[in-house]
Amino acid sequence: MADDAQAHAPGAPHRCAAPRNAQLRTPQPLPGLELLWSGSVPDHAEEAAAQRHLLDASESARLAALRWPQDRDAYAVAHVTLRRLLAEWLGQAPETVPLLREPCSHCGGPHGRPYVPDSGVHFSLSHTRGMVLIALASRPVGVDVETLLGTPAVDELTSQLHPDEAAELAVVPYEARPRAFARCWTRKEAVLKALGVGLNLEPALTYVGTGAQPAWQQAWLLADVATEPGYAAAVAVRRPDRDPGDHRPLRSLS
Repeated sequence: MADDAQAHAPGAPHRCAAPRNAQLRTPQPLPGLELLWSGSVPDHAEEAAAQRHLLDASESARLAALRWPQDRDAYAVAHVTLRRLLAEWLGQAPETVPLLREPCSHCGGPHGRPYVPDSGVHFSLSHTRGMVLIALASRPVGVDVETLLGTPAVDELTSQLHPDEAAELAVVPYEARPRAFARCWTRKEAVLKALGVGLNLEPALTYVGTGAQPAWQQAWLLADVATEPGYAAAVAVRRPDRDPGDHRPLRSLS
């Protein structure tokens, strides 16, 4: 992936020149998706460590509570970069961007979609060891990036998929299952994060498919995102013709 580039919807303002980032591409433009940022954690860890003062008290406490250095680095890169991107977009200092959470749309708890009050910008971030993915959008959005697992681990986790997805995965050649599973899981998490529920909603209830193309969704535009070898990523954005309260997945268990 190329450095110093951004992917944004046609006609969207090219506002975010920093921090250094990587070019990301989806198979087709997604209306409402303004920016996708991806970065390697080792490439950005030193810079993020020097800018941890930009984090608020809650973020700093969560960072300090992480046990492993790799997890602390990934968290710092993700949250420092998110603040810098939002600051560029909103025209204010990174440390002054107020990050709050909506009530969960599934249970009403205080762990729904993060948001910036009165800003009009929607965002989502995901990080795994080694990689960070961030999206800014004009409507609800979710992203997910995951490290590819080994086939034995995939076989253990297949029960968490929708029954139709599990059936699809069962006929995928053994060596190709990690990629197919990762495609499915990142699509699933992207939709659930865009919904504002995350894994508080049973993952098996939502069907997104394991094949080369995501399953069509009634309320969401869903696409895979090209990323570094060894990872899979996806993004979901609410359809422009859908009411904000219409978050139904394509298929669910009866």
